[in-house]
Amino acid sequence: MVDHLTRYLTRIFQGKVAIVGVGNMLRGDDGFGPALIERIQGTVQATCIDAGPAPENYLGVIVRAKPDTILFIDAANIDMQPGAYAILKKEDIAGLGLTTHDIPLGMLMDYLEKESRAQICMLAVQPAQVAFGSAMSGCVVKALDQLSALIGCAAKIRPSTDGFNVIPDLIGNTSF
Repeated sequence: MVDHLTRYLTRIFQGKVAIVGVGNMLRGDDGFGPALIERIQGTVQATCIDAGPAPENYLGVIVRAKPDTILFIDAANIDMQPGAYAILKKEDIAGLGLTTHDIPLGMLMDYLEKESRAQICMLAVQPAQVAFGSAMSGCVVKALDQLSALIGCAAKIRPSTDGFNVIPDLIGNTSF
């Protein structure tokens, strides 16, 4: 799964990317999106937005960034073990059921698709706990560590003129 995710992320980072972290830091694992943005902001060549629990307030900022790809980062019930993660396409988002957001992400994605013509997807992590006042669970913190390293690595891989990927020296690279 990590190889597939690395290839996918490497592909999207060839263009202009907006990464939008969604969630409430006061609700345990629901704060995954903003926590990931906090970790990668300034380390990747992307527009990184901590949209908190109200991503609808950042639609104008996202559209003005003129991204080729919009990558939402969020905790979602993806019917996997807590801490597991997956890339979801826009059409997969509608079936996720209960959300902690005022406006469903699928609806926001429809709007952004029309306004920006960007490719839109979501990197979702399965939460273990989202109770108000709870801390982020250990399994989601582990996913946070893995995914921040993976995104950092994917954002630094660039195609060379001979068709091979050029990967910079990644001192301290985490094995998955």
